[in-house]
Amino acid sequence: MNEAEAIARAFAAPGRISFPFGDAIHDPDNPVWLHAYRPEGYTPDRPVVFVLHGMARNAEEYRDYWIDAADRHRALILAPGFPQETHPGARAYDDGGVVDAHGEVTPSRRWAYHVPARMLALVQRAGITKRRQAFLFGHSAGAGFAQRMVLLTDRSPFCAVVAANANWYGLPTLLRPFPEGIGGLGLTDADVEARLAWPLTILAGEADLDTTGPSVPTLPAALAQGANRFARAQHLLAFARAEAVRRGTACHWRLETASGIAHDGYALSQVCAALWFEGQMPDAARMAALAGKPRA
Repeated sequence: MNEAEAIARAFAAPGRISFPFGDAIHDPDNPVWLHAYRPEGYTPDRPVVFVLHGMARNAEEYRDYWIDAADRHRALILAPGFPQETHPGARAYDDGGVVDAHGEVTPSRRWAYHVPARMLALVQRAGITKRRQAFLFGHSAGAGFAQRMVLLTDRSPFCAVVAANANWYGLPTLLRPFPEGIGGLGLTDADVEARLAWPLTILAGEADLDTTGPSVPTLPAALAQGANRFARAQHLLAFARAEAVRRGTACHWRLETASGIAHDGYALSQVCAALWFEGQMPDAARMAALAGKPRA
């Protein structure tokens, strides 16, 4: 049985699914995990949503954060899991393995940023979805992954990307090295302008104001973007818009802020689902309820 046949069998019934995904290009010796949820009534024409976990590497929890939305909208949830044992620290996960432990740039085909697109291709081959494009949401470390993925890879597998409460960001400039910017990776001015033109959404909790803690980077490049995650989100958008003006090109990035929400992957998952599938932010009562039930 090949991998497409095996995953088709695993996804045949509704419910939670966990499947080892062996990506021979990214890391042939260490499969990542695909934690998924197929709701009742799901059909291959329904939306597909990728969900990227934070530094706790709790992909199963992040999948579960989306179950209510999946049931309401009959969407397939795919949550890649990058274990700490095989993808240690920010270098291997948030920063996609772009630079190795010696500071050398690795072959681009092996970057972790390609894994979601390859997972999508597998579920397409297996007939689980007929959709050409998926939605992608990342929170915290997963938001750093999502935002830098947009800067460095082909965005065509994704119809929308939301980076929520990233710890810090990759700036759309060739004048600063990765991961602060995207210099030194062989990209061109045309590449930068194409990335700025793509509609990336930055989602930020207005109460995500911590300045210390294990997931708040304090390296100089991160602190230059602001003292806390909310300030860093604002800095990113201002930088991107200024860069677009300097280049005389369009910037289609936008910032959405969530009142009362701190560093809460569950709450911002609900906000993101409302933006995508209801076309608006949750109302004040719903936002207040989410703010009162924090989950990392």
